[in-house]
Amino acid sequence: MSRAGIIVLVALGATLAGFALASDTGILQGSTAATEASVAAGPQHAKLDWREVYGKPGEQLVFTVDSLDVTKDGWKARIGIENQTQLGWELVPGGLPGGTFGLALFQTGDAKELDQRNRTNTLPAVRGATAYEPELAKILEPKATWKGEMSARGSLVAGAWTRVVFGTLVAVGKPPPNLGDTVVWITDSAYRLRE
Repeated sequence: MSRAGIIVLVALGATLAGFALASDTGILQGSTAATEASVAAGPQHAKLDWREVYGKPGEQLVFTVDSLDVTKDGWKARIGIENQTQLGWELVPGGLPGGTFGLALFQTGDAKELDQRNRTNTLPAVRGATAYEPELAKILEPKATWKGEMSARGSLVAGAWTRVVFGTLVAVGKPPPNLGDTVVWITDSAYRLRE
């Protein structure tokens, strides 16, 4: 499935079906019951340098993840969004169910899992960011960039693969046909959390 198809399905799936809430153990075990207790990821720093692009050249949204830190009482990620389109995008955390800025934990780092869980509306709950530094832009104007840090309290599960979620982005005006009116971006790249 094309990456554009994934994004459309994420937005539509979130709107129509909502996201299933899952415990940490349920995320790691899929739909089976847990047989072992999960362990919280310990403090760690990951330099990621991810850059992912959505759209066609000249009309793209660019998502970057510079780093991820797990601390003793939460997590923080250095991220950015670059608007290379001709219209503004309203950044609306929580604009769609599951469409918020934060982290999502997966069983594997394989993009096939992301695709399959997206198609079956079984994406894991997003660990939403609760703080942004600097404040998240209300509207990302054409050719503008927002870079900063998002963070939240709470533990993450060791061994889980984490992906960064950007959303919800809502077009201010008529978007190019290849982008759609709303975008929730879940990174193709994933990082495995250590104990």
